Amino acid sequence: MTAYPEDDFSSSHALFQALVARLSGSSAAGLQHGEVEELIEDEGREVLRALFQDHLDLRAAREEASVKPIVGADGVERTEVRRGRRQLGTLFGAVGVQRLALVKRGVRGGLRPMDAELNMPAGRYSHGVARRVAWGVAESSYEVAVEDLRRETGASIAKRQAEQLAVQVTCDFEDFYLARPFSRHNADDVLVLSFDGSGVVMRPEGLRAETRAAAGAERRRSTAQTAGAVGARQHGVRKNRKRMAEVAAVYDLVVQPRSPDDIVRELRKSGPHKPRPRAKNKRVWASLERTVPTVVEDAFLEAQRRDPDHQRRWAVLVDGNKHQIDSVLQMGDLYGVPVTIVVDLIHVLGYLWKAGKALVGADLDTIEAWVEERSRRILRGGSAGVARGMRCAATRRKLSKTARRPVDACARYLLNHKQYLRYHEFLADGLPIASGVIEGTCRSLVKDRMDITGARWGLQGAEAVLKLRALRASGDLDDYLEFHHRRELERNHLAKFDESELFELRLAG
Repeated sequence: MTAYPEDDFSSSHALFQALVARLSGSSAAGLQHGEVEELIEDEGREVLRALFQDHLDLRAAREEASVKPIVGADGVERTEVRRGRRQLGTLFGAVGVQRLALVKRGVRGGLRPMDAELNMPAGRYSHGVARRVAWGVAESSYEVAVEDLRRETGASIAKRQAEQLAVQVTCDFEDFYLARPFSRHNADDVLVLSFDGSGVVMRPEGLRAETRAAAGAERRRSTAQTAGAVGARQHGVRKNRKRMAEVAAVYDLVVQPRSPDDIVRELRKSGPHKPRPRAKNKRVWASLERTVPTVVEDAFLEAQRRDPDHQRRWAVLVDGNKHQIDSVLQMGDLYGVPVTIVVDLIHVLGYLWKAGKALVGADLDTIEAWVEERSRRILRGGSAGVARGMRCAATRRKLSKTARRPVDACARYLLNHKQYLRYHEFLADGLPIASGVIEGTCRSLVKDRMDITGARWGLQGAEAVLKLRALRASGDLDDYLEFHHRRELERNHLAKFDESELFELRLAG
């Protein structure tokens, strides 16, 4: 490596010497260690900014001394030189980047080789700033991310600019996972796919067309109905304001056969039972922009990457949503892989509790005993019998149409999904029967961030936040950012040059 002459870094050297002189002088002798720490952080950051600036100035001087004609992707050689300067917001503060543009009169598009060598961003902020913003937005609100960036670095960025940066950073999300090489896992493990939905409150322009139209109609209709109704829930104000985020998870699970009694004892938290196996190699994500079939297809692509030869058992956990089930069956046929669809037991128990309350009253112990007895029967494969029994019980008790509605809803749910409620078979095969992973994903990925009181989201900004949170939750955020920066190099720079130019840079990329 060629050493830089000291004279070329005179500005940063002078700042460093000034900081050393201050720390060694009498004025610093009485400072507490925290004050010394703060002094070094504040003034040391300016030294780092000056080092960055001196480095860029040296690169510019070397480019000036060695400039030569260059050929663009259009095959036209540029020979005329024009000088320019742009700002770059870095973690140490703003720096100026001087570089040359090679142009040809009458031909559009100047070429800036040093921009390519530096992989300069299209926007104002450096990759370091983008990385900090991405991690900050993935973990907390834009306000907190922007404030943390300002407090901990020399960068300053407004909330709106941070939102735009997050959208820009996540543009390669789908390509990142498609480009990853498949990785083989234990062929004995179950490959689990799971899907759910979670509503997000949107600004009107972010709603789907039919929801936006319904919201507008409700607002017009509610004006006269709610005038003067202080403290009342305004009809229509809280309706038709959400867009569903489709949530997906793909993970591996060790096969561990269990019995219905194991499940009952686990639910009751009493008696010995086999512990549930834990999810491995988990990838989770959510999308407001993409439809249910598209998200299901994305999950099948991820599963295909893990099991390209279809040697493993594929299990799909859902809550009974027909759209999801239809999409899963369609993708299974398309990929030529048999899938075992399992309806989540926890959703079944929710229907049972409502039916039990309608049939046996409000006493919790009585409802619990009723639900436990029927859940045992369902776990042993008797869902159809349970459905028929509760309908007969409602008829014998002469419940009104309104009173028996939860009973009929539960019976209908059990009968409509009976082929996906073969829990005795699923447990014997070591398959999961509860969608805790996807429920936890809905909470941690979507609700914990998107359901902040008073928040209303634009579609692009919300989608970017969900992608960043998904990358973080899946442990892929740093790898993704490296992938994104390589794509930026290709898009913003290398694509403008002839393939014979910048050979070393192309090889490194």
